[in-house]
Order: sequence, then C-alpha cells, then structure tokens
Amino acid sequence: MLVVISPAKRLDWAERDVAVSQPDFQDDAVRLSKTARNLTLGDLKKLMDLSDDLARLNRDRFRAFANTPEAAATRPAALAFAGDTYQGLEAGSLDADELAWAQDHLRILSGLYGLLRPLDAIQPYRLEMGSRLKTRRGKNLYDYWRDQLSKALNAQAEGIGSAVLVNCASQEYFGAVDPKALKLRVITPVFMEDKSGKPKVVSFFAKKARGAMARFVIQKRLTDPAGLLDFDLGGYAYQPDLSDVDKPVFLRPYQA
Repeated sequence: MLVVISPAKRLDWAERDVAVSQPDFQDDAVRLSKTARNLTLGDLKKLMDLSDDLARLNRDRFRAFANTPEAAATRPAALAFAGDTYQGLEAGSLDADELAWAQDHLRILSGLYGLLRPLDAIQPYRLEMGSRLKTRRGKNLYDYWRDQLSKALNAQAEGIGSAVLVNCASQEYFGAVDPKALKLRVITPVFMEDKSGKPKVVSFFAKKARGAMARFVIQKRLTDPAGLLDFDLGGYAYQPDLSDVDKPVFLRPYQA
C-alpha cells in the first residue's frame, strides 16, 4: 500500500545523519519559489494569513531558496516537519530498515514540492496547498498540481505493486489530487473521540492519529488493507458499526 500524509507548518531543523534523496518535483519547487519570491511582504502576509514576523521569515526563505541547494541547507522531509501528524509518525525513532520501507511506501503531499518521499531533501519553507498563489497553470496550487499528483501516485503505487492508497492527509491536501485521474482504491481512515457516548472528530487528535496510522503501516509492513483494521495505537479500536468499506472508523475514549 501507498500512504499519503500532509506536511506541517512547523519545522524541526536539527541536523540528521541520514542519506537524503532528491525530490521528484524539485524543478516545480524552484519555479513556485520564484513566483512567491516576487510577492510583496503584504501580499505574502495576506496569501497565508501570516503575522508580520512570519511573513518576513517566509519572504527570506523564498529569497534564499536555491535551484541546487547545498546539503547543509536541507533536511529529510519526514524528519524536518514537526506538526501534529509528525508527533504520531515519530519518524526520528524509526530504524534504518523502517525508513527504507517508508521511502517506498509513504508520501507527503506538499504545496511547494508536490509529492515528497520521507528522505527527500527539502529547504525550509511554508506554502499551504490551499494558498491562492497564481501561476501560469491557474489561480491556486490546486490548479498547479492536480494532474501531476494523480499521475505520480498512480506510477509510484504501480512501482510497489499496489492498487491501494491509504489517505491519511487532510482534506486541504488530498483535495489537490484529481480523483478522476487516480486509478487507485482510496481508503480514508477516520479517527474519533468518544465523549459521553457521542463520537466526534477532534482535529488535534485526528492529525496525530493519522501520523500514527502511517507509522503502523510502516512498522507492520502492511500490504493488505485488512491489516489496517488492527490499528490500536493510542487506544483506538476499529468500529465496524460506524464504518464504511473505504472509511474505517477508529474510536477511543475522549482524552481530556
């Protein structure tokens, strides 16, 4: 199976002694960085709803973005992202064999890089997929990436002999994938908290659980979708009565 997750706004730029790979869409990332570099500070602030300090930080990042960056200026993607999903993934604690398996079976959707493998070398950036960054391909990043992402996911799933995609990404990011062009069965796990007998999705916990599901697939080397139903990390358990065939629901007692 191929698993997709979202990136994170927050980065952990600690040095890592890990061999990195080249992003498949490096040229597109360079092109988009140049487009963003030409925005005024006010435009960049408005584009991503940033504070003045964050707008300046990301303006400087786009200005420094290199066509062929030096190794010291990059970090492996799955170890550089540090948001809620990555607290669940805990990529830094995966061993070498697990990281190697993840390199073939885990993908990160990205507004700037399109599609990343865990060990792809990224430069520091922030560019949400939902950003209305105008390019020659359209008025936003969905227009820019849609055809390419579906084709790339089809090809990469075929490369590992799979016809199944496990969607552990947010709707903002998975919305960039054209469902009509995608030739894969898509399974989207749903993670809920049971609060006084009323199951509900709590965003923070769901994001972390999506990362934990990706970790579960990696550590169990899952190839059969049925294995997803055994997911029990963090106290979650599969709920057949709440589930659809391609939307398995996992529930746990509410964590106050």
